[in-house]
Amino acid sequence: MTPYTANHWSGTVVGENVVGPALQEQLDALLGAPPYWQNQPPYALSGIGLLVALLCGLTFARQIRQRLEDWKQDRLPLLPLGRFTTVLPYGGIVVGTILFIGAGLQVFGFRAGGSFFLALLLAVPTGAGLWKQLEDLMGQVEDGTFATADFDFFETRR
Repeated sequence: MTPYTANHWSGTVVGENVVGPALQEQLDALLGAPPYWQNQPPYALSGIGLLVALLCGLTFARQIRQRLEDWKQDRLPLLPLGRFTTVLPYGGIVVGTILFIGAGLQVFGFRAGGSFFLALLLAVPTGAGLWKQLEDLMGQVEDGTFATADFDFFETRR
């Protein structure tokens, strides 16, 4: 593979070699590399990630529901939300999501490092944003400024 492209009409060179020979060798090796394929895609890892995320999600929902019940009955504080009993299942949701997305991307032929890095970039900021939203909502509930959400909005718009 040459770094020059010839113009068929005039016989002149259209492209110039703008990279050094060592970098050109590396680029040729990288671009000419065969596609990455695994013998067995990590379907089991994807399923384990989904199972972890679902089980931790159910546990987290139960913890939040219990905390709201305790607040309703005994006026126990809702915040801080960052207790071990709520952080652990929430962290499990994020880790399970990373496993699910990372292994799912590998099923489609992405390399393991890149797929888990992308999954990490998607899951951690999303999880942090949702945690912040939940803390804000719990603070509103505790202060008495929370307005009831209208989930029938789409039903009445027909």
